[in-house]
Formats: sequence, C-alpha cells, structure tokens
Amino acid sequence: MNIDILSAEQLEQLQDLLAQAQNILVCCHKSPDGDALGSSLAWSAYLRGLGKQVTVAVPDAFPDFLRWQPDVEKIIRYDRHPEEIDKALKEANLICCLDFNAPERLDSMQEAFEKSTAKRILFDHHLEPQLDAVVSVSRPELSSTSEIVFRVLWQMGEFEKMDKKIASTIYSGMMCDTGGFTYNSSRPEIFFIICQLLTKGIDKDKIYRKVFNNYSQWAIRLRGYLMSQKLNYLEDYHASYYTLTRDDMRNFHYVRGDQEGLVNEPLRIKGAKLSISLREDDRHDNTVWVSLRSVDDFPCNEMAARFFNGGGHLNASGGHLNCSMEEAENITRQAIIAYGDLLKKK
Repeated sequence: MNIDILSAEQLEQLQDLLAQAQNILVCCHKSPDGDALGSSLAWSAYLRGLGKQVTVAVPDAFPDFLRWQPDVEKIIRYDRHPEEIDKALKEANLICCLDFNAPERLDSMQEAFEKSTAKRILFDHHLEPQLDAVVSVSRPELSSTSEIVFRVLWQMGEFEKMDKKIASTIYSGMMCDTGGFTYNSSRPEIFFIICQLLTKGIDKDKIYRKVFNNYSQWAIRLRGYLMSQKLNYLEDYHASYYTLTRDDMRNFHYVRGDQEGLVNEPLRIKGAKLSISLREDDRHDNTVWVSLRSVDDFPCNEMAARFFNGGGHLNASGGHLNCSMEEAENITRQAIIAYGDLLKKK
C-alpha cells in the first residue's frame, strides 16, 4: 500500500534540512493533547537517534493520563521555564512545528518563536495553515499529526530504525485524535499503519487502558455529575451541551484531563448529532473554552468559527468565548437553533 505523503522536492528538502541542523527545537500547541504530544515525542526520538541535540517545548500543561509516554520527562513547559526555551529558540538551527497551524496557538511562547531566525518544518492536519515553513506538510484529511509523522518516516525509509518507543507514541497520538479509532478513521491506510506499528511490539490494549482508563475516583465522580446534573439535551435538535464551572472543578478536585473525551459521551444518545462542552477557564474570569463533536456530515468547524471564535475539523472542533457562563449558554443555544435545519434533518 502506498502511503507516501511528500513530493520528491519536499523529501529532498526535508533530508537536507535534517542533515544540516544540529540544534533542533520541536514544539506543539497550547494545552497539548494526545496527538500533539505523541507526534512531538515520536519525531524528537527519531531526531535524537540521528545524533541531534533536541529540545521539546510545550506552552503549558498537558493531561496527567499522558505522562506514561516515553521521554515525557524531557518535555519543557514554557510557562515554567521561559528563559530555557527562549535560549533554545535562539540557538536552534531548525524548528519543527507539530500539530498547530498558526503561531497564535503557541500562546505566550509565540513572541519568542517569531523572533527566531531558524528554518521551520510544519507537520499538521488542521485547516488553513498560517505558518511559514520551508517544508510544510499540511494534510487536513488525515486522522492526526502522528499519522503524518509515521508516513514521513516510512517514506524516508526509516521504518526499520523505528523502535517500540516511537511506535507507541505514534499509536497513542493516532488513537487519541480518533477517539480510539471511532471517528475520522475509516481509510484503510490507517489500519495498514496500525499493523506496521504492531510489528514493533507495542501493546495497543495497554496503551488504550493507560489513556482512557486512567482516571482518579474524583474524575469519575465529576464525569457522572456532569452527565447526570449538567447535561442539557435539546431533543428537537438532536443536540446537547453541558457546563463545567470553577465551582465544579473545586468540588471534584479537578486536574487537567479529567473531562477529556467526555464531550463524545452525549453522542451515544439515540439520534444525537451534536455535543458541546462549555468549560470555565480555571484561572481567568470571563473565558469559556468550547469543544464541539458531531456525527456524519454536521460541520462542527463552521459552527465553531461562526459562534465560538474557533475552528477545527468537520466532526471535532473547538473555540472560546470571552463572557460569563450564562452568556456562553445563551450563545450555544443560539448556535444550535441557527443550525436547526441541519440538526433536525433525518
């Protein structure tokens, strides 16, 4: 099966860039998810195998359930060590941008990133890239940036060098960005890639348990509370939303990642087409983070752009609102009503 992803020119440029660079910085977006972390860890492990000096930088915290991954202790958070990453950006010959399409997604790290004169490589699967790079691999139709990393390594003839550590982080990233291969994962190439990763000795069942079955008792209590007490289901529109406030977080000892994937749960309701999560920022007033999930052809990305200052993929998108939770609920209801024709359609 042909899974090549680079043009002949891109392949040559990428190989030249890697040959010339010695100090490389790998970075991903704010609030890194499983794909951002998995692709970054896999690519950085490969680069270290080439003898490169590699720094992996993330803007801020990532979920606790991703801390099992190999080399995760080598990741440096910008919100905790800005001077160290600023220095790495100044000294870098090459910056590898994984799983983000615009500098703004680096949050407080953006200014130092834009000051760097290093050449850039972009591996990403989000729509409308706005980031200049010598080699830009932007493929929104693919499941994940981790899939892109695998395809690039395969095309470069580096699969034999791939060890279990790299394979496990690629698999984790692909799995996280497809909800355990339950959406955006119907192309046969995905399962060809999984077959190849399994030859490296990964335990896919164990990886699943580490990611999806790794919550504290308080996280389970919170998830039950949100579904039983905070879920609003608009039956005529086959749509739902729920809210997570700072009071809820305090009451249930919330840590980053405790509600990861929960926005998919209401889609298990018979006939449901759209689910929306509204979460108050745990540090800043009047900021509400929005996650949207849908099934079939309902355009989450359009709704996110139109109502929630965001965007993303057809069935999985996000955004934010600068308002109170009450106002956010009103906007959410307006959004659902505005798309009523699509949501009511059988």
